[in-house]
Amino acid sequence: MNPLVSKITEAHGGLARWKEFSLLKARLVQGGALWTLKGQPTTLSETSVTVDLVREWASHSPFGPEAKISSFEPGRVALRDAQGNALEELRSPRSSFAGHTLETPWNELQLAYFAGIAMWTYLNMPFLLAHEGVVIDELPDWSEKGETWHRLRITFPTDIATHSTVQTIYFGDDGLLKRHDYDVEIAGNTPGAHYIDGYIQVQGIKIPTSRRIFPRQPDGQSMAEPLVVSIDLYDIELS
Repeated sequence: MNPLVSKITEAHGGLARWKEFSLLKARLVQGGALWTLKGQPTTLSETSVTVDLVREWASHSPFGPEAKISSFEPGRVALRDAQGNALEELRSPRSSFAGHTLETPWNELQLAYFAGIAMWTYLNMPFLLAHEGVVIDELPDWSEKGETWHRLRITFPTDIATHSTVQTIYFGDDGLLKRHDYDVEIAGNTPGAHYIDGYIQVQGIKIPTSRRIFPRQPDGQSMAEPLVVSIDLYDIELS
C-alpha cells in the first residue's frame, strides 16, 4: 500500500478495523442551494442513510414526504414505498443525465442516484483509497486557512460510480481529511470544494460529521458562497 494511503487510513482507525464492518448508517440533515436548484428542496433535508462498506450500494429512508425508500447501485436505482413495495426503477441511471447542466432539474430517481453516489463515496472515504484499481498520485502541498495540507490525486476505476473519475483529497499532518475536490459530471461537470470537519470516534473509526461544499474556481481556490450543500451526520452506527 502507498505509504501516504497507509498513514491516512491508520489515522481514521485502520483498514483492518474498517473491514470488520459491512454497513454504516447515520441520521442525515442536509441544506444548501443545490436541492432547490434541482427542484428537490426538501426531499432529503432530513433522512437516514445506509451505505454498504463492501459493495457499492446505498439507501435513503425516508425519501420524501411519502416516506419512500431508495436503493442505489451503479447500474440501477429504485424507489419502494414504506411497506417495501416496488414503485419505480431506472436502469443505467447515469445515462439519464446526458446534456445536464447545473440548472437542470432532477426527478426523484435521478436524485436518488446522485445521493447514492455522493454518500457512498463520502462515507467510504478514506478507505476507498485502498480499493482495487484506485490509482494514487502525490500532488504538491496546499496552503489554506493558515495551514499546510498534503494532497493526493485519486483516479477511480470504471467500476466505481462517483462524482468524477479524477478527484483530489487534502489531509493534515495527522492524516485526517480536510477537503475533497471533484467535478460533478452529472451536473455539467460543476467543480466543487468539499470541506470536512467535526470528527468523532465511532467503534474505533474516526468519522467526520460536518461537510460543507462550495464552488471551486479554476485556480483551485474555493468561493465563500454560495453554500452548495451542507451535510451533518448524527447517530452514526457501524455494523
